Amino acid sequence: MPDQNGPSATSVSAVHATAYGQVQGVGFRYFAKVNAQRLGVVGWVRNRDDGTVELWAEGTRERLDAYVRTIRRGPTHGRVARLDLDWRAPLADTKSFRIRY
Repeated sequence: MPDQNGPSATSVSAVHATAYGQVQGVGFRYFAKVNAQRLGVVGWVRNRDDGTVELWAEGTRERLDAYVRTIRRGPTHGRVARLDLDWRAPLADTKSFRIRY
C-alpha cells in the first residue's frame, strides 16, 4: 500500500516538471534525454516560449526520484533555479524518451 508520501518505490508513476533558470541554450533537453535513458525513464522534454523547459517522465518512483535529483543538478553549463513538480498517474503511451520541438 502506498505511504503518505506517494506511491511505493516499485509502482509506476509520472511526474510533470517545469525547470526555471538557465535551462535553454545549454544542452538541457539532451541532458534530460540521456539521463532518462540511463535511468530507464520514458517520456519527453521540450523548450517553452517563456524560457522554461517542460518535462513529462514515467517510471518507478525510485527511478523518477533519481531522475528528478539529476534534473535539479542540470547540465554543466546550465543552472536550475527552480523545479516545479506535479506527480501524476502515468499515461503509459510511450516506450522511449524523446525531445519534442
